Amino acid sequence: MINFWIVSVYRSHNFHSNLRSSFSENFGHTDSNMTTTESDCSLPRRPDHFMGRRERMKKKMRQNLTSYAFLAPWLIGFLGLTLYPMLYSLFLSFTDFNLRSAPEWVGLKNFIVMFGGNDTYRGDERFLNSMVVTFKFVFISVPLKLVFALAVAMLMNKKLTFIPFYRAIYYIPTLLGGSVAIAVLWRRIFAGDGLLNLILTNVFAVAEPPAWISNPQYALGTLIILAVWQFGSPMIIFLAGLQQIPQEYYEASSVDGAGKIRQFLVITLPGLSPIIFFNFVMQMVSAFQSFTQAFIISGGSGGPLDSTMFYSLYLYIKGFGFSEMGYAAAMAWVLLIIIATLTAIAFKFSGSLVTYGSGE
Repeated sequence: MINFWIVSVYRSHNFHSNLRSSFSENFGHTDSNMTTTESDCSLPRRPDHFMGRRERMKKKMRQNLTSYAFLAPWLIGFLGLTLYPMLYSLFLSFTDFNLRSAPEWVGLKNFIVMFGGNDTYRGDERFLNSMVVTFKFVFISVPLKLVFALAVAMLMNKKLTFIPFYRAIYYIPTLLGGSVAIAVLWRRIFAGDGLLNLILTNVFAVAEPPAWISNPQYALGTLIILAVWQFGSPMIIFLAGLQQIPQEYYEASSVDGAGKIRQFLVITLPGLSPIIFFNFVMQMVSAFQSFTQAFIISGGSGGPLDSTMFYSLYLYIKGFGFSEMGYAAAMAWVLLIIIATLTAIAFKFSGSLVTYGSGE
């Protein structure tokens, strides 16, 4: 027993002695009063401390270079295929350029001609008409397309058999609607001897149905119907939003006596407001750029009587039909400003109309 006690005291003494010596060697303290010696204070830090920082900086730089190396194709494409053409078209918008000679600086002439002209330059009435036609098309077709897409999405949001198949079928018009083949088909449907008039004559006994695409009163309407028919993309987005609304909201409102219309106005529309806003902005931008349908159905002329003269179609005619590339570049920048302004206005008023999940 005594031997065990002696051995324990000896080991404890050695342990504390080793601990004090190790502490003194590593931190420069004495084993008595634990004060720092002057020699330790005067010693400079080892260079290993700074070597670690330099290595970290080099490693970070290598990581950044690797990231930029992967981004290099996109950066080259953006600078060479997007930024440079945009800046060059901005320069051309202040010039008279016809593809056969060097651009000639004319200042604000192109913009003055577009917006009515003055004593020196005659205004372009067809440009103003294309603005009116395009705005009619955008602000009629976009709301109708969103309403139709939301209605179909609510029908597709049911637990029925073959729902995935129906969703695919309804999405097909979006994939095909912008193609030349569908535009040609649409032209045949609404022609004077087309399918629609055959149905009106033989089924509904209409004596003389109008030639829809040849009549200035109805030609734009056919393009609006074609645009509304391409509702698949916003429909899929609406369907995804409807599936994110908790069903507990509808169950609780049913207990409180709310009907279907009340549920739609109080639960569905506020829950879908961010998606409605997103679809509205995207479809508005897409509608302003519509070209193929008007070009095919009107034969590239914007007729009859410029009733289908979309802005983008008139831009194409001025640039590639009359070789007025400077004027076409100015039109492109005006269109960009119009779209940016309307988008900014939409975002400005979205704060009071859009309800997000946090309730803001």
